[in-house]
Amino acid sequence: MKLLSVNLGRPRRVPYTNQPDGLTGIDKQPADGPVRVAAPGPKGVGASGLAGDAVCDTRYHGGDDQAVYAYAREDLDAWERELGRPLAHGCFGENLTTDGLDVSGALIGERWRIGPTVVLEVTSGRIPCATFQGHLGERGWVRRFTRTGATGAYLRVIEPGEIRAGDPVEIVHRPDHGVTAAMQFRAVTTERELLPRLLAAGTALHTETLAKARKYVAEHGER
Repeated sequence: MKLLSVNLGRPRRVPYTNQPDGLTGIDKQPADGPVRVAAPGPKGVGASGLAGDAVCDTRYHGGDDQAVYAYAREDLDAWERELGRPLAHGCFGENLTTDGLDVSGALIGERWRIGPTVVLEVTSGRIPCATFQGHLGERGWVRRFTRTGATGAYLRVIEPGEIRAGDPVEIVHRPDHGVTAAMQFRAVTTERELLPRLLAAGTALHTETLAKARKYVAEHGER
């Protein structure tokens, strides 16, 4: 398992985002050298966990629970076949394009060591938005992405440091609760009855998801 690329976005003005100034950093390109990774701070204040990576709308993106976004090259390859066009590393707005790692099947709270020092922890799947759809230029993309469920994973920074393309990725901790990024994604999008099951992941969950799951249980019970 390894990193194929570390991808950074620069602010770009586009017509398809609901960000007031029209800027987005979703168009990410592979970095040439090492990139510093550190916890950016709370959502709404902190942006990306990668130095030099733009997060233009901190209402919905960035922050400690969404510091880094990873997507598997294997899933990009599957989308290439379905869409009939090439998809470069970073084109889904991911910071990390991985090889040999089941990113959507990663467990909430699973920890990855990347290179010699960086440790990241899986918090949630990625919810598609209009900016993602506009960036790809595919009609009905939000619905298609949601239906497929190959969501990738957001991660928080446990141990900071530097990473670069080619670094090995090692799973150093894997919880036994069975709650994956893909399950979390389904629970907050199309299968809300799964929300109580997410509580098994505890505080490793994205804080917003944890609050949703607790609210659901309070209102509907655990079944």
